[in-house]
Amino acid sequence: MLATDETNLVWRAASHLWRQVGHPEPKLSLTMHNAIPLSRGLGSSSAAIVAGLLLANRVAGEPCRLSDLVAMATDIEGHPDNVAPALLGGLVVAGIADQRVLTAGFPWPAELQVVVAVPDFELATQLARQALPSQVPHVDAVFNTSRVALLLAALRAQDYDLLRHVVDDRLHQPYRIPLIPGAAEAREGAVEAGALATAISGAGPTLLALVGPQQDPEAVGEAMQTGFAKAGVGSRYLMLRPDLQGACVQSC
Repeated sequence: MLATDETNLVWRAASHLWRQVGHPEPKLSLTMHNAIPLSRGLGSSSAAIVAGLLLANRVAGEPCRLSDLVAMATDIEGHPDNVAPALLGGLVVAGIADQRVLTAGFPWPAELQVVVAVPDFELATQLARQALPSQVPHVDAVFNTSRVALLLAALRAQDYDLLRHVVDDRLHQPYRIPLIPGAAEAREGAVEAGALATAISGAGPTLLALVGPQQDPEAVGEAMQTGFAKAGVGSRYLMLRPDLQGACVQSC
């Protein structure tokens, strides 16, 4: 349930910007439409933060640059992983160095489609974080580092054979899969239906599949649904395409 008072994340983000730029907090009545499932690993909190910041920046006369908004969103969310791509659009790699948010954009193959299977239960991000170990073996860290570089290379070159081999990781998915009933079966079904790659979306419990131009995205979505059903979990699938433009304000 979305909060309808001052604790609403959109309003909290807006208030944060107004405080930062010294703009008086106006009296507003907001109507919000959210199509992003909550607590499913699809970035609903990041979307709310970005919406609030864009709203506040427009009301204040747009004193903040895009880089300022990325920094503020990171302060509110705690990390730039989701808010930076939401603001900038496309495939974005982000990190923090010397208290600065660093971002780099990479091309996304237009023919590559995303299918997500959203199970009928929530997984709190805090619970998913608690499942992670405080330390990881050096070999696993090396494994993930190499996979990040190879993943970006595969997407840039549209090398889908390489893509099939570089989406696994050893730092979070092995620890979180047990929190998601039916996830292993859903991932296996997606690959059998032609998906190029599968992964947990965010902290979960949603599963994500990348589908190439020669595959049927609906068949992949149905296969993931079937996998969840084997564990007695209902789900729905959505066929998505990444937004390459980034967040914007549309005037009515």
